[in-house]
Amino acid sequence: MKDTYYLFNPGRLERQDNTLRFTPKDEQGSEQPPKFIPIEGLENLYVFGSLDANSALYNFLGKHRVAVHFFDFYEHYTGSFQPKEYLLAGKMQVEQTRTYLSLKRRLHLAQGFVEGAAANMLRNLKYYAGRGRDLSAQIEAIDQVRAGFSKANDIPALMGLEGNCRHTYYQAYDLILNEFEMGGRMKQPPGNEVNALISFGNMVCYTQVLDAIYHTQLNPTISFLHEPGARRYSLALDIAEVFKPILVDRCIFSLVNKREIQAKHFDNSANGCFLNKAGKQIFLKALDERLTETIQHRTLGKKVSYKYLIRLECYKITKYILGIEPEYKPFKIWW
Repeated sequence: MKDTYYLFNPGRLERQDNTLRFTPKDEQGSEQPPKFIPIEGLENLYVFGSLDANSALYNFLGKHRVAVHFFDFYEHYTGSFQPKEYLLAGKMQVEQTRTYLSLKRRLHLAQGFVEGAAANMLRNLKYYAGRGRDLSAQIEAIDQVRAGFSKANDIPALMGLEGNCRHTYYQAYDLILNEFEMGGRMKQPPGNEVNALISFGNMVCYTQVLDAIYHTQLNPTISFLHEPGARRYSLALDIAEVFKPILVDRCIFSLVNKREIQAKHFDNSANGCFLNKAGKQIFLKALDERLTETIQHRTLGKKVSYKYLIRLECYKITKYILGIEPEYKPFKIWW
């Protein structure tokens, strides 16, 4: 499995022979000793500070199929450098578009995404209910809404049901976490520590899914649950719904309850609440460990990482779109 590298400091990134040389700058703008990043085994870069680079560097990254994801000062995902697609196929593009234009087939995929998301949210709630949390009301409410997924006859109705599920699920956060209060979902900007963790984690999950899509024949701009729009890879939003409870939420619950993330790891201002550099490093380390953790796959009969599970989900969607499989069954955690 290839590695992810995170650049938190501003600095200059350049090619040096067959490796990457990153020269960071401190808060005063003074250059620090350079760090060298081997290009072999590198899958992507996450950039959280300003970066000086030139076209030669991006040509080098593109040749080695290394993606670069950019975030601004307030942790907003601003865009990605994606190497030239090497697996895109005309037949896949045509069939993916046909699937989007067919309400029946589009709805089938969209229902799969929300069913997978709801099932994984419920698994999280049942895990903590088994550890003494009174979550019966939230579990019952999500089960009731979930029963209506298959009856939804259009995408807006399905999105409404999915929104109800997630609203109920977020109500359980305050019952699961030992510290911090969520008090409802607040975005752009996040208004407190829990919302800051969710927003940051969801953005990283989105980029992980985007990387997985890149290694398939799927077009990331043609989606089924979220409406395709300009300047966004909406298929990554679709697939991320299935994995956010497994990757992001479980990391949040663990880090907060073990006090690995504390109040000192956030910056509060009039512009909102955001993880500081130390907080980001702690969260990303936990998420990386989660992504590289392996499970025994029931169907494949071998161990695969959580990161590879995302790729497998893309393959399942591909097989449904191409008519190889008659239905799409989302990944549901069973432990």
